[in-house]
Amino acid sequence: MSINIGFIGPGIMGGPMALNLMKGGHKLWVYARRPEAAQALVAAGATLCASPAEVAQHADVIFSIVSDTPDVESVIFGEQGVASQARRGTVIVDMSTISPTATKSFAARLVQHGIEMLDAPVSGGETGAINATLSIMVGGKVDVFNKVKPLFECMGKNIVHIGDHGAGQVAKACNQIVVAVTIEAVAEALTFARKNGVDAGKVRAALMGGFAGSKIMEVHGKRMLDNDFKPGFKVGLHQKDMRIVMETAHQLGVALPAAALVAQHLNALMGTGDPDLDSAAIVKVVARMSGMGGN
Repeated sequence: MSINIGFIGPGIMGGPMALNLMKGGHKLWVYARRPEAAQALVAAGATLCASPAEVAQHADVIFSIVSDTPDVESVIFGEQGVASQARRGTVIVDMSTISPTATKSFAARLVQHGIEMLDAPVSGGETGAINATLSIMVGGKVDVFNKVKPLFECMGKNIVHIGDHGAGQVAKACNQIVVAVTIEAVAEALTFARKNGVDAGKVRAALMGGFAGSKIMEVHGKRMLDNDFKPGFKVGLHQKDMRIVMETAHQLGVALPAAALVAQHLNALMGTGDPDLDSAAIVKVVARMSGMGGN
């Protein structure tokens, strides 16, 4: 059954996700802060809108995937935000990575407008977005999740309802903790090998066959060896995600010492003017601290 869908934020991740919804046979109304970002979708048959409010006039389910918490708030509650025009019964699905605390607040505010909300951040990067193999972590009401699930299936393979509002964002924060700390571990291991004068590529090959093998060792380890930091996931975005993790941990009094360390290494990359590198560039920080020049 075709559903009228709104999509806000057709960027590196959002663009292919929106295209996969269209491939599922659904009509799409799209808003992008930079209209050129929506060109591929318009060419495929989507309708470009001038504001999130205009998207809301046409759509029954509205997806958003934007940079940070204030951006989500603006898209939903701004002067030309979705809430100003959305009909009662509309579902807003935010697939951004933002604050769990703010997400709960947004959902409570939307209920007053008769609008439902799901938080559904994703993992899998640009490749997962293109191939519709994303992992999607969802918070919100079960009945609303079940209604939207066929649309999630157009974009991802591992789709899990985690719990109530904000639970999806908590799961994504957990994902980012594991990814960040594992990148740090791989960076330290390969730097240790190099400092010892050992072939780090052969060390990686050996580790891949044992208990230390992981997707991070496979993908990010290769980037570190090749000194190739073309972004799959940019330092600037990973730093933002880890800021959310640490702010939430501070609110709750949770000790995350390893996550805090990696957050500082991401800060260092921001300080050296490297926000657009892949976060595998954490190895550059570790190498510099080890007297190896960051290469």
